[in-house]
Amino acid sequence: MSLGDTLSHRPRLRFWGWGNDDERLTPDEEQHLLERAKLLSPAGFKPTPPPRVEEFDFPEAGVKIPKNLATIISTTPYDRLTHAYGKSWADGARMCLRQLPSQPLLVAFPRDEQQISDVFEWAEREKIAVIPFGGGTSVCGGVEATSSGQHSAIISMDLQYLNNVIEIDALSRAARIQGGIFGPELEDHLRPHGLTLRHFPQSFQFSTLGGWIATRSGGHYATVYTHIDEFVESLRVLTPAGALQTTRLPGSGAGPDPNRLLIGSEGNFGVITEAWMRLQERPKFRASTSVAFSDLKSACEAVRAISQAALFPANCRLLDAAEAFSSGVGTSPMLVLGFESADHELDAWLNRALELCADHGGTETKRSATGDASDTWRNAFLRMPYYRNFLTPLGLIADTFETAITWDRFDDFYAGVKERVGKAVENSCGHPALISCRFTHVYPDGPAPYFTFYAVGTNVGDMASALARWRDIKTAANEAVVSLGGTCTHHHAVGRDHRSAYEKEAPGLLRSALSDVKKRLDPQGIMNPGVLIESMGE
Repeated sequence: MSLGDTLSHRPRLRFWGWGNDDERLTPDEEQHLLERAKLLSPAGFKPTPPPRVEEFDFPEAGVKIPKNLATIISTTPYDRLTHAYGKSWADGARMCLRQLPSQPLLVAFPRDEQQISDVFEWAEREKIAVIPFGGGTSVCGGVEATSSGQHSAIISMDLQYLNNVIEIDALSRAARIQGGIFGPELEDHLRPHGLTLRHFPQSFQFSTLGGWIATRSGGHYATVYTHIDEFVESLRVLTPAGALQTTRLPGSGAGPDPNRLLIGSEGNFGVITEAWMRLQERPKFRASTSVAFSDLKSACEAVRAISQAALFPANCRLLDAAEAFSSGVGTSPMLVLGFESADHELDAWLNRALELCADHGGTETKRSATGDASDTWRNAFLRMPYYRNFLTPLGLIADTFETAITWDRFDDFYAGVKERVGKAVENSCGHPALISCRFTHVYPDGPAPYFTFYAVGTNVGDMASALARWRDIKTAANEAVVSLGGTCTHHHAVGRDHRSAYEKEAPGLLRSALSDVKKRLDPQGIMNPGVLIESMGE
């Protein structure tokens, strides 16, 4: 096999960054990013050349692959590289360093549940760690090929061949869907039936249904249906101890909800092979606009009024002044507002929301021939992950963290997070921080702020120092959001990167109970060690 061989049926991915390998930024995008980067480092940067597959050394697997698994397990360099890390800033930096301290020794591509069970049986016998892998878009260390040293090898289990819509119940508006299906594939199956899951995370093109469920993914809706949780009707999870199938029901009061135990379990208990998902008719009516505010406090008051008025906008993203500037939509706080429905016109809902904005000093922006601020922001939002492919090799740290907080504490929380993370950037990098914030989702009782920070990790081509500086800033961000009363993650999951903060947020007795559940479903502790809860031997 050559360096580029793969058992994957996906388009060839950029193993060290975001997107497919043949996707590129435009010259205008690169020039725009370079101009923004120079705001932090006027002297410029010394780029690190992007890595190539042949630059990495791969040790022998060290374990004997059983004959019944030989056709589904890959040891090729490309497969091992694309399953070594997720897509966080740190993951890209380590790739630029050509650093794979614990890359997956093996990558499994099972075609059915029997093959998954066969991998589990072998892994338990040989003490091999198994890391479920959907699209690999984790930005919190959720699919990193690592263990605490008690395992003889690591298998990344790629579920991409479990990608069918098995059954559609149009009367109940639900579908039975395999966990390895990617977002576009899923919608392609549903579109002829006039139905949609309508769950569109930023990673939609490259992530899977099983991954969304395992990480409690946040999606398209800014209100009401903010997480994948609301769409799950029942689950089938294959664990090392056997299959776990929940009952398909519209609702139940029979004890603690088993689906809620499995949603967000991050591969600790097993692999999500199937799910019955609630669907919707495809929207026919849409109404959107953008509203400018003179200050953030007034904008927050308007958003709170909208969230508490039962208008339920599909989009209610508030950008602070720095985020608006970064997205190219202005220099003052901006609200991107939108409604959609499969049933009725939406002018009344939009007009009432605009009245509430006007009550707090908001002014609707005017549309032009090329659209309005909402169009500009949407385009920037979809391109943001690709920008890292250009910025990370420069040594410029561009990263995010998200949280949620109640309205009564937001003002102090926002100021406190910016102050603490800003201080961490200045202490580590020696320059003032550039930090922006937007609301990704809003609730009647509080918003979900999403912070972005930029910092110069290095200007001499030293990616190792950039990675060390990122760790300092990430630690400060974890500490800030939890100590100030927020959650360590609203929709990016816990993974390895947020676990220290999760251990402060979640009660110790609860974490102990989850560890007991893991011991029952995963007796040998082979499933995704180090993520969410303690692994055996830690």
